[in-house]
Amino acid sequence: MNRKQFIGKTGSAFLMLLAGADLLANAKEKKSNNAFLFLEAEQFEELGGWDLDQQSMDQMGSPYLLAHGLGIPVADARTTVNFPSKGHYRIWVRTRDWVAPWDVQGAPGKFQVIINGVPIKEVFGTKGQDWHWHDGGLVQIDGQTEIRLHDLTGFEGRCDSILFCKDLNFKPTDEVAALTRFRRKLLGLPDKPKPGGHYDLIVVGGGMAGTCTALSAARNGLKVALVQDRPVLGGNGSSEVRVWPEGKTRQEPYKHVGDIVEELMLPEIPAPVYGSRNAIKGKHFGDERKLSIIKAESRISLLTEYRAIDVESSDNRILAVVIQHTKSALQKRLTADYFADCTGDASVGFLAGADFEISSANLMGSSNLWSVMDASEENEILTCECKDKTALTLAWEQGSREQPFPRCPWAIDLSNKPFPGRKNFKGQWGSKDPLGNLGGWFWESGFDKNPITDIEKIRDLNLRAMYGAWDALKNVDKLYPNHRLGWCAFIAGKRESRRLMGDVVLTAQDFLNRKVFEDAVFPCSWHIDLHQADKNFDEGLAGEEFISHASSGEGYVYDGVYWAPYRILYSRNIDNLFMAGRDISVSNDGLGPVRVMRTCGMMGEIVGKAATICVQKKTTPRGVYENHLAELKGLMNHPGTYRSS
Repeated sequence: MNRKQFIGKTGSAFLMLLAGADLLANAKEKKSNNAFLFLEAEQFEELGGWDLDQQSMDQMGSPYLLAHGLGIPVADARTTVNFPSKGHYRIWVRTRDWVAPWDVQGAPGKFQVIINGVPIKEVFGTKGQDWHWHDGGLVQIDGQTEIRLHDLTGFEGRCDSILFCKDLNFKPTDEVAALTRFRRKLLGLPDKPKPGGHYDLIVVGGGMAGTCTALSAARNGLKVALVQDRPVLGGNGSSEVRVWPEGKTRQEPYKHVGDIVEELMLPEIPAPVYGSRNAIKGKHFGDERKLSIIKAESRISLLTEYRAIDVESSDNRILAVVIQHTKSALQKRLTADYFADCTGDASVGFLAGADFEISSANLMGSSNLWSVMDASEENEILTCECKDKTALTLAWEQGSREQPFPRCPWAIDLSNKPFPGRKNFKGQWGSKDPLGNLGGWFWESGFDKNPITDIEKIRDLNLRAMYGAWDALKNVDKLYPNHRLGWCAFIAGKRESRRLMGDVVLTAQDFLNRKVFEDAVFPCSWHIDLHQADKNFDEGLAGEEFISHASSGEGYVYDGVYWAPYRILYSRNIDNLFMAGRDISVSNDGLGPVRVMRTCGMMGEIVGKAATICVQKKTTPRGVYENHLAELKGLMNHPGTYRSS
């Protein structure tokens, strides 16, 4: 299987004189006056209200900064740099018009570059549907310079990097591989990653599955590295995405399977104001709790904000994984005896050549949950998670309650269309309160798109749906004058992606038939939950469907708890690769009942225990099933807090 080229990001604001620009598209000959100053947006000294988004770095070559302000311009990102010399420079900004793929008017993601307090004339985020270098014209530089990214709209403007060129005729390349080499060359980054240590088990992916895998393995005596490309743990169950973890834990006959899952959860969760527990306040998802529990384990090396970009393998075994920091671009090479792919996208297994499947059509989509707030209520003001909380609080204290919202001609036009939360329409199992039907799990898109290569477009479609709905409610229906958008996930909550194939491929029919496996190791309790576009809301929206319908009723429900087999938790052709989470060995319909997060966490608990047996017995994941299944089941009777001496 061909390995995918994962392209990383290079580090901080820097300058370097480069004699010879043969790495760039228009540089045919060496020149002596090629002075460059290259600024990486994510390395600005202060990010202000901009967010770092790494979701698409494998496709567009870099993380980038996102002005995710829900219609309120975010605070400037700023940095100070020294130029190689005074004089005129041409400025290039790598950006895009994020709504251009839909050929709609408006270019909502507008922003400016401000140099020493003076905005340059060109406005960015207004051209091109693809990531490209936007020519900003000529600027005069006189030494040490403050540079700011100034958001103009709050509507998802995005900036990857800024390049200043002393050669005014020079044009940088947009070809991702060449651009990546150019960046790393200028940064002086080494060609080879630095040694990052050897481990018994490397876990890539810090969602519930990966976090539980790491804890389970460490508490059974293994030296573990846990790699996560976000600053928080929990994945879909973190404050960044806010999907509420579901699934029954601690079931008979193995009452301790699920101990670690429950340890990671906060004990008390309030009843939601509207609808379900999805998208409630971020503090209730326990980010700090998860981090503190992981950091308390001396056998775990936690590597947050690192993304796996490459894998070294030989003879059907993974030897090492190369990880790259999402801000500095520094790379490390980690080696281990065993690996666990808990990435959701099966990134490690894919790079290693593991057998996998991915649906080509009718996929379950991704959600970017969102919620609204009432700006006339003091408590909602005090607890708001808005980036402009200070200004909002001051306005409230001065008696201002009304929250206008601009028209959004670039959003999905819902002025005359139904959607959950409008009039008498609600989503499946939705709330009686219309506000409880806004931004819930059924706001979902990407049914006809690749969840890996198209994730930026999928997320952006969800945003266009949200902004279009709120525009319709506020400006067409004239409702909710004191309400405003309160929170929205800019990290997509995925449901389906690649699935790595194991010795058993579990199907929905296995659940319905209650097929018994001798290696049953973790309980499943969620119904066969498959999503497709809801026909009640998709008229005239071909390719832009954004509301889903979940399978229900006869044919999708099995009785009680079903115990799934261990053999779906390791690769059938990579001898030292485990997996836990939604990338395990199931069919498309078999994914429905296993993908909820408490269940994924229990998979991780089992993988951690199985990896312990592998290390102790010098065997493979398959060897655990063939020769040590009784020992694995014995470990399943140990409490999750058990620590090997």
